[in-house]
Amino acid sequence: MSSFIPFDRSQPYLLPPDLKSWLPADDMAHFVVAAVERVPMSAFCVPVRTGGKAQYHPRLMLALLIVSYANGIFSSRRIERATYRDIGVRFVAANLHPDHDTIA
Repeated sequence: MSSFIPFDRSQPYLLPPDLKSWLPADDMAHFVVAAVERVPMSAFCVPVRTGGKAQYHPRLMLALLIVSYANGIFSSRRIERATYRDIGVRFVAANLHPDHDTIA
């Protein structure tokens, strides 16, 4: 008999499917998302594009920058990488992954 905890990496979900349940309720990411929802977006001028890829919502990008800067991540390439690796950043980015050019 071994005293190891059993594990199975091939199970369908290693993490919960809901991004909110990945983080503790008192995590800073929840606060930033709630705070950005209260910011009036009329101050931000977003140019309308007629072609190309759809734009990311300004609230998403603002929250992404605030959380990244608060965690000491200032490089756009590192912020992009954090949308894949950091649970808090991934939650704020709504499981989307803006590229570093978009972030910059």
